[in-house]
Amino acid sequence: MDVLRWCEPPEGPALALLDQTRLPREEVVLVCRDVPAVVAAIKSLAVRGAPLLGIAGGYGVALAAALGQDVPAAARVLAGARPTAVNLARGAERVLQAYEEGRSALSEAHAIAAEEAEASALMAAHGLTLVPEGGRILTHCNTGALAAGGDGTALAVVVAAHRAGRLKMLWVDETRPLLQGARLTAYEAGRHGLPYTVLPDGAAASLFAAGEVDLVVVGADRIARDGSVANKVGTYSLAVLAHHHGVPFVVVAPTSTVDLEARSGSDIPIEQRDPVEVTTIAGQPAAPLGSPVYNPAFDVTPGDLVNAIVTERGVIAQVNEGSLAALGDRLPKRDDEGS
Repeated sequence: MDVLRWCEPPEGPALALLDQTRLPREEVVLVCRDVPAVVAAIKSLAVRGAPLLGIAGGYGVALAAALGQDVPAAARVLAGARPTAVNLARGAERVLQAYEEGRSALSEAHAIAAEEAEASALMAAHGLTLVPEGGRILTHCNTGALAAGGDGTALAVVVAAHRAGRLKMLWVDETRPLLQGARLTAYEAGRHGLPYTVLPDGAAASLFAAGEVDLVVVGADRIARDGSVANKVGTYSLAVLAHHHGVPFVVVAPTSTVDLEARSGSDIPIEQRDPVEVTTIAGQPAAPLGSPVYNPAFDVTPGDLVNAIVTERGVIAQVNEGSLAALGDRLPKRDDEGS
């Protein structure tokens, strides 16, 4: 599955993306030949998922460089396309820095993609140690190859468990309002041959009550210094349910998603999406015309509800400011940190 691909001449320079808004009905490749097209793809969720956004942001800056355009301006507009996922700004800023230092922007973008793929494999191996035999795993949104490098983040752990013979069932939250679970995670689960079942978000509580969940594994769009995790809206409620029922709640994300400058969840900007995503379903009205809408793309789960964070560097079992701060210089730095 070619989720994101750099195109050399004569096809390019361009960035080819699997349009995730069209899945699972059809697999359509969207070819972005300039930076505005990449920005539009990011905002429309044609390309999404924090690590993959970091890759796309890097390639977007490389595209501006290849076209001889204003590279710093391109990096700024790409970084601001979606504010919550810290990877996007970091990818754009990192390739911009390479360009300004006289290094190859494209080579730097390729390096980001390779690093994320490597991180995926390492996270899968580390996360597998947390999966019990015959594990029944609940996940939310989409965290596979459609959202990151390699096999993904949280879904990479699930795939590893399946390959090791440990997975009994993957419970897939539909993930309203845009159904990234039902549309995308189920699509990827089918391709991997995973045993899976899609459920309405509101049915998760009954699964916990019935003792049908052994582990919750989710991704992240940004992790603050205190262990607070911003992820697709609906994640916080799963964390509360897991805590109440004594089920481990695990976050899987590369260190590129950890932001030590955000001291707590209140420092993480939460993107507000178009009300039409809530008031319509498949283009048809689902609410009275003019209904007020609250449509945050993400919510924040406090660190004390997170049992472990899995990164490519290992498992953090004590999630707090000290354990994340201990990563220190091994984390990527933002431009405003003097990098």
